[in-house]
Amino acid sequence: MARRDSRGKEQIQEVVAMRQRLRHSAAHVMADAVLQLFPEAKIGIGPPTDDGFYYDFEVSRPFTPEDLEHIEAIMRERIAGDFPFQKETIDRDGARELLGEQPYKLELIDDIPPEEPISTYRHNEFVDLCQGPHVESTGKIAAFTLQTVAGAYWRGDENRPMLQRIYGTAFETSAALEEHLKLLEEAEKRDHRRLGRQLDLFSVHEEVGPGLVIWHPKGGKVRSIVEDYWRELHYRRGYDLVYSPHVGRSRLWQTSGHLDFYSEGMYSPMDVDGQEYYMKPMNCPFHIMIYRSDLRSYRELPLRYGELGTVYRYERSGVLHGLMRVRGFTQDDAHIFCRPDQVEDEVLGVLDLTFELLDAFGFTDYEIFLSTRPEKFVGDLEMWEHATRSLAHALDTRNLDYDVDEGGGAFYGPKIDIRIRDALGRSWQCTTVQFDFNLPERFNLTFQGSDGEQHRPYMVHRAIIGSMERFLGVLIEHYGGAFPLWLAPVQAVTIPIADRHVDYALEVKDALSGQGFRPEVDSRKERMNLKIREAQMQKVPYMLVVGDEEMSKGTVSVRLRSEENLGPIALSGLLDRMKDELRSRS
Repeated sequence: MARRDSRGKEQIQEVVAMRQRLRHSAAHVMADAVLQLFPEAKIGIGPPTDDGFYYDFEVSRPFTPEDLEHIEAIMRERIAGDFPFQKETIDRDGARELLGEQPYKLELIDDIPPEEPISTYRHNEFVDLCQGPHVESTGKIAAFTLQTVAGAYWRGDENRPMLQRIYGTAFETSAALEEHLKLLEEAEKRDHRRLGRQLDLFSVHEEVGPGLVIWHPKGGKVRSIVEDYWRELHYRRGYDLVYSPHVGRSRLWQTSGHLDFYSEGMYSPMDVDGQEYYMKPMNCPFHIMIYRSDLRSYRELPLRYGELGTVYRYERSGVLHGLMRVRGFTQDDAHIFCRPDQVEDEVLGVLDLTFELLDAFGFTDYEIFLSTRPEKFVGDLEMWEHATRSLAHALDTRNLDYDVDEGGGAFYGPKIDIRIRDALGRSWQCTTVQFDFNLPERFNLTFQGSDGEQHRPYMVHRAIIGSMERFLGVLIEHYGGAFPLWLAPVQAVTIPIADRHVDYALEVKDALSGQGFRPEVDSRKERMNLKIREAQMQKVPYMLVVGDEEMSKGTVSVRLRSEENLGPIALSGLLDRMKDELRSRS
């Protein structure tokens, strides 16, 4: 199995582990500072995260920006004091006595299994229930900042108290912290929620319901371009595209196992003619019904069913986030039914399709993970080993570096996960290639082999871009809303300098439309510079200014959204340039 360079990987892991210790320690120091300012505060939990740390508090009033400044000042005093972090293992009664004034900590103590030891960490006079690890002393916290305050339900339960969560981050050097803050500033500029409003792409309304997205005309155009390319690519690679209902009877979900294992993610049933129906959380049972609609022969396989299927899954309101976490989304789902001898070729086909599709959208940096059999699994051991070997060999055949997550597969099959990195280096889970030995058994799927006997097909779930909503959110942030020409909802705006130039501007628009482009004309009675500026704010790739000279010579004066001025260009030359740009998808 191909692996990433072990030395580089170990160095990355060391940095990650060091920052986790640093941030965990900073969270403790922050909680200490909060208790100094708010002695009555009840403290929750304070873990490190990938980008920083947080701690939850119950206090008598909301934290203010001034409070954060005071908390930071006390934290600096604790850091300057260089107090050691000291671990102690105590019994349950001792822990309850030590933290008796902290009800959330007492609840956590009650949840610790009796056979497990209870540990605390202390610095100065502050002590917290904690397993660690931490840095040696507070003085090791070189650079930190507190960032924001948000509400958070205790333990993520909407029926529990709402606490205040202070977010912060810490790094090993001031330079690393400064670089991170610049990255956050850039990420804020690229926030898909802000750009979604600015570019009039989509909206979410309380009247409709949280986590349910409405696509506006411009956003709908971008989405339709993505979907059209997705369909084109799948037809070209031998997929049959299908459509399935949004609801299904309860017995379908009982057979699939969703009601037994996934009911918390499903919405309440509706009564139809005395039968319970559920909105679908997944598309796979419907694709299985297509497979089962006829007797299947080994000669027919593989069968590849693809669907842009909209599904509905319950998410807590506290985790909903623009397009990234929603309750209704369209999944680029596909299921492959194949013979054992076809498995590796099918996996190779999925990998090739994946990289062709993702490359077209500008994603060329990947992390790949192969997850293998867990302790508890369904299916035949030989099938597991065959499928896992096929996944690994396909990755090796394409010379792809990957990490092996031993035992990290689902109980029903091994899988490949591919995470893309965007323009800011952030990682996003998109592609999954997942074997399933469970559903073929539950639905008794078979095909007639060359020996005349009935055999069980292999079933592969695969999603390339995952959720359409989430992928569009990633695309918006990856490009900062400045989509490449082939994705831009408006590709060119023609700007007449005066009313007498409007007719020529419309001629330019018609010429572009006739070649399949998406142009507009800004004929408002506004200053030319204002129109150009507004087109730039809308991230339109081309601004075409036309006046007397352009009208007389059959040219356009071209400006780009980057503020580059290309000057007068013959209309035919502009069309050639734009066609080349479309072909390259640059």
